Amino acid sequence: MAVKLTPAGGGRLEMYLDGEKIFDRKDEDGVYPNLTKVNELKMVVADRIFDIDESVANSV
Repeated sequence: MAVKLTPAGGGRLEMYLDGEKIFDRKDEDGVYPNLTKVNELKMVVADRIFDIDESVANSV
């Protein structure tokens, strides 16, 4: 699993999780993520980790 924060020119900020874009400041009308959005993004990452852990545990 890879989490990638990508700063880009013009104040762009994108966040990818395993190649899937989960946040783009451009899509949010140029607003940086507030605490609520940060917590939502943390939950997306945590859910993905849980799914991976669960699939590994079931494959053993």
